[in-house]
Amino acid sequence: MPRARTPDVRSRRYWLLKSEPTAFAFDDLWNAPGRRTAWDGVRNYQARNFLRDEVRIGDGVLFHHSSADPSGITGLAEVVGAAAADPTQFDARSPGYDPRARRADPPWVSITIRAVARATRCVTLAELRSVPELAGMALLKRGQRLSVQPVTAAEWAVVVRLAGLEGRFGQS
Repeated sequence: MPRARTPDVRSRRYWLLKSEPTAFAFDDLWNAPGRRTAWDGVRNYQARNFLRDEVRIGDGVLFHHSSADPSGITGLAEVVGAAAADPTQFDARSPGYDPRARRADPPWVSITIRAVARATRCVTLAELRSVPELAGMALLKRGQRLSVQPVTAAEWAVVVRLAGLEGRFGQS
């Protein structure tokens, strides 16, 4: 007789997703139909592994504008669609095209996110660096360039407070 599976029950997790605002800004997400978009085009294996193996529906997202002036947190989002094959890997016209990708075993995944709230202001990297509680945050570590990064619940709470968004996302 097969054993009953234990449901995948875990606490909500938090993530930071980076995007260059010239490629896709938080305003683009905010103005998208249903304030939703596929988070596609991720072509780093470690970031892909986070999306595929750890990110779940209901998780919180800090939306970070990178390579911007200023760079920083511009909004909150929520994961509303689980990891699935990223269709851009098969589209030769897409910047995310991967000629090695095979539909039978696609290497790249995307998730769907939904905008929850705009930050009252951009919480800059300089400001984040000045907060002692954020000293261990992956974003602030030297050489950290991943477009998908885990954020602890404590870091999430501090950043949400700095962004003026307390109470705008679940327990934050």
